Amino acid sequence: MTSQTAPTLREAIAAMSDTVERLNELSRAKYQNPYEAVEWPESVNPVEDWFFTPELSTLYGTPYWQQLDDLGQRRLTFDEAANFFSLNIHGEKALMEGLASRLYRSDLVEIADYLHHFLDEENKHSVYFGGFCRRYARVYRSRHVSFPRRPEREVEDLLFFAKVLIFEEHADRYNVLQAKDARLHPLARFINEAHHADESRHLVFNRAIVTAFWDAYSPGWNEGQREEIRDYLGQFFATTWREYYNPDVYADSGFDAPWLVAEDAWNAPEQRAHRRRVSAKCLRFFLSTGLLLEEPADVF
Repeated sequence: MTSQTAPTLREAIAAMSDTVERLNELSRAKYQNPYEAVEWPESVNPVEDWFFTPELSTLYGTPYWQQLDDLGQRRLTFDEAANFFSLNIHGEKALMEGLASRLYRSDLVEIADYLHHFLDEENKHSVYFGGFCRRYARVYRSRHVSFPRRPEREVEDLLFFAKVLIFEEHADRYNVLQAKDARLHPLARFINEAHHADESRHLVFNRAIVTAFWDAYSPGWNEGQREEIRDYLGQFFATTWREYYNPDVYADSGFDAPWLVAEDAWNAPEQRAHRRRVSAKCLRFFLSTGLLLEEPADVF
């Protein structure tokens, strides 16, 4: 595509209008009150029930997993469930701030209704995730590295929605697998299923809006600017995945050298293969659009 044939942003957004209207209709039809949808148990037992699919554990397939007995594995995965929910709390806080700042912008007015649904649904998710962590565990701190904001609004818009897509693609894959896992406590299955029900629509929108920004703006950027964007997204892939390997979780689960555990787990061949499987769909999108030209270094 050349700069002469590239669509304007208005044209690119207009091309996704049917998709956006369908998503609006689905959001209205699927509306759920988070304060009525779930009954919180008075307590839960971290070593009696599974709250996180064991095969999704960051230590699964490593020698550390084998060091744990059944109770230890359940305790670890309970803490990993709390970490997963905490990652979503932190991610959705940044997401809601970004969505709110883009409401009713003149160049995005055609998607304002869906941004309202998006914002509302992310707030509901925080009620679920925060409800679990506050009642039964804790909210783990975020170690995510904050990247500096870009002065160019076009670049900042693209990167915002691209980062949202990366984060939500991975979280949704975990949601899908865990919502179907009959071994998990019903509350864990419910939270994962409720999140996926909305995320499936968010992912459709994110792919469309990221494509719109890329198609409209990237032909006008030079190769150095496009390469800078690709490097940024590759780093975001890595930092997003790194947060799953949380030393605070390993410390809570009784490991004496949690930072060493985190580094060993990150480098374990089984975990590299796991990350590639979970990221496969997301990577296909970024590689097919040209937003990435190769897999991010070190992640897989």
